[in-house]
Amino acid sequence: MSDTARIEQDIEAARARLEGTVNELAYRAQPQVIAQRQMQGLRLRLDAATHTPDGELRIERIGAVVAAAVVVVVAVGLLRRRRR
Repeated sequence: MSDTARIEQDIEAARARLEGTVNELAYRAQPQVIAQRQMQGLRLRLDAATHTPDGELRIERIGAVVAAAVVVVVAVGLLRRRRR
């Protein structure tokens, strides 16, 4: 095989790799795909925050979040009542 043929073959292989890379980037940049990745990441973080590695619920964390939400709702209610 001559040097020219080998160089042409290398260029063609590089073009094929580049085409695959560009197609993959175009796919990853689609808004639907980005939204799916974000939702999957959010689900994983929520699951890690609310469950132990064994799959048990972390009741103390869930209770703390619920208690904080109740405090916020009560505080907002009191502030609105006070303004009247």
